Amino acid sequence: MSPASLRRRALRHPSFVAGALLSTLVALAALLSLFWSPHAPADIDIANRFAPPGAQHWLGTDSLGRDVASQLLVGAQASLVVGVFAVALGLGVGVALGCLASARRGWTEELIMRAVDFGFAFPALLTAILLAALHGPGLVGSIVAIGLFNIPVFARITRGAANAIWARDYVLAARAAGKGRWRITRDHVLPNIAGVLIVQATIQFAIAILAEAALSYLGLGTQPPQPSWGRMLHEAQMQIFQAPQLALYPGLAIATAVLGLNLLGDGLRDLLDPRLARQR
Repeated sequence: MSPASLRRRALRHPSFVAGALLSTLVALAALLSLFWSPHAPADIDIANRFAPPGAQHWLGTDSLGRDVASQLLVGAQASLVVGVFAVALGLGVGVALGCLASARRGWTEELIMRAVDFGFAFPALLTAILLAALHGPGLVGSIVAIGLFNIPVFARITRGAANAIWARDYVLAARAAGKGRWRITRDHVLPNIAGVLIVQATIQFAIAILAEAALSYLGLGTQPPQPSWGRMLHEAQMQIFQAPQLALYPGLAIATAVLGLNLLGDGLRDLLDPRLARQR
């Protein structure tokens, strides 16, 4: 499929367009907060506690007088940083393990897959608690915990997709022509499973944002004074009856980011799968 044809189909795909717009909105908010925010997010103004939305504070202030809009903008940074690096860690290590298992087969595949099964026994929350006990809570601990959880996910996806490619006629012809396993993996396997990995990466990105919010909510993720959507939810629960909007804003931000990535993943799946492309 030509790039022009793919672009036309993408623009006509409602899930892809909606997901791309929502994801771009979140990314632009994080990028904007690197250079500008309405107020310094950590500035405390007790005299203006629970101020309503207005010209000075667009979304009002929290229990310490901090500007909510500024915290939301800067909080997007933590979510995207954790998502990008956690997915990159899982993608890099998981794809390598999956390709190795598929290329070598036999005992190598069995050992890698049993190690992957063992990795599923340690969810991100449990790993984050362990890392917090050893080195203290923080952003790096969240990245490592979520990234380690992503490794077995990508390893299984890669191995399953790669095994299907190894059974194709053109791969058998390449082996008959004398190509080695690693050259076949590079030239034939990886290009043909790239679409599956891209779609899975968007899904894991959304899961990473949810996991980072959960870890921050529990005090294991991003630490003060760096804003975080999860910690904003944790602080808002203390004033849920006095100022319920303080829980609404970070909840909507998390929902927007996750919904955008899920819609983007659904759209990419439809666009990159040739069978679905023919049906549409």
